[in-house]
Amino acid sequence: MRRMVWSLMSVAALALAGCNGSNAPDQGNEGNAAAVKADSVSGTITVRGDNAVSPEAKLVVNLVDVSSTDQAGAAPLASKSIAPVQFPQSFELTFNPADVNPADLYVVKTELTDGERHYKMALQAPVLTKGAPNQVSIELVPEQTAAEKELAEFQSLQKQIGGMKISDGTKLEKDVSRAWQVFRQDGQVKFIRGRADYGDKGFTSTDYAYKDGKPWVVVQQKKASQDAKPSSIERASWDKDGNLVLKQVVSGGNTSASLGDDQAASLKQQAQDILKLATGGKGK
Repeated sequence: MRRMVWSLMSVAALALAGCNGSNAPDQGNEGNAAAVKADSVSGTITVRGDNAVSPEAKLVVNLVDVSSTDQAGAAPLASKSIAPVQFPQSFELTFNPADVNPADLYVVKTELTDGERHYKMALQAPVLTKGAPNQVSIELVPEQTAAEKELAEFQSLQKQIGGMKISDGTKLEKDVSRAWQVFRQDGQVKFIRGRADYGDKGFTSTDYAYKDGKPWVVVQQKKASQDAKPSSIERASWDKDGNLVLKQVVSGGNTSASLGDDQAASLKQQAQDILKLATGGKGK
């Protein structure tokens, strides 16, 4: 009986040893997998809203150390440029693990440029250290273009003209009948709303905005008659140095940056002429 008990105990011990032995390689494999992951970060990038970008769009993905201001100008640990881009866009960045300081903070930074449109990250994407993962999901958000910022500022000014000092005038010329309202603030002309009736040749309704006495934004609606719907809308704006920033044409429900330089120059000249006419040459 005693021999049988010892035999059973020996079988159990061997079985347990076999189980422990079979687990050891798996643990080693997991450790090796972690080591492999430690030399790369990966993820997926999406764009909020419409994911469509042009074939000229370029995406740059960087792995950078942001733990101190000393690292601000440092080269990224890894970088990749992707073009053409199709969202959702996957990426992988490989690097030398020896370059990673466990005490530092690392993030994935992405830059997407599509013509004048730039996109920024909705949230920061930390990786590698301080418990951060090696795989991330990044969402990009479109920023306003310079032209869109100008138009938004112009539209904000439009909403304020009701509180400004208002004067008006008219002038009958051979081929056109003109009327206008001038809006002043702090003794300066900020806005002029003009109407020009060319008879059977059409009608224009134009808003002119000024900064420091110079044309800033012009939005002109072209119509067959005063009561007709606009057949087209032209928009132009200039920065403080006189450079053309906004150059849009709205026609058939579509907006495009197709306003030509000659058309923009004509709108600017109109803004200067109506300012001179409405202020008696004073410009204010």
